[in-house]
Amino acid sequence: MRKFLKLFFKKLIRYLLLFIKHLLRFVLKPLSFVPAIVVMYMIFSFSGQDGAASAALSYKVSSKIVTTADETFDLQLTYAQKEMYIDKIHYYVRKCAHFTEYFILAVTVAFPLYVYGMRGIWLVLFAGAFCVGFACLDEYHQSFVAGRTPAKKDVFIDSCGAFLGIFVTRIVCFIGRKTVFAPLAIKRD
Repeated sequence: MRKFLKLFFKKLIRYLLLFIKHLLRFVLKPLSFVPAIVVMYMIFSFSGQDGAASAALSYKVSSKIVTTADETFDLQLTYAQKEMYIDKIHYYVRKCAHFTEYFILAVTVAFPLYVYGMRGIWLVLFAGAFCVGFACLDEYHQSFVAGRTPAKKDVFIDSCGAFLGIFVTRIVCFIGRKTVFAPLAIKRD
């Protein structure tokens, strides 16, 4: 009797976890594209800033980086030295922002596609084409904003961030599928 109860509860827990897995898929699958829409809106709104506002925002981020590094490493930089370092990293901060926002966009686009069953080269091609296309449209959008100009270099940086995001998503999803969800799959005898 004890062995029967142990087996019963083991199977009950397994089927309960499987039920939760299917319920989460049913509820969360349609909502999985919402983060991508939010990120696209964020990118579009950043691109809609005029040149002065965009430069001021990235300058503020550069300033925060230099100030934090000065405080963390106790460098005791003078105001002139801080300004020099801010000017040195300002360009790289702007390009890192491009890379990062498209990395995040790619993750938020590739993950739902993976959940819906798109795998392998098709995931890379479809999500990559979507993100690169959005990067091109984003640069085109900037051509209509005062003080902003489109740049092929930015599309290249955006594309690099997007493809890295897609590959990271593929790796994480594959590992999750093989480690987390594999034990929950129903085994046919």
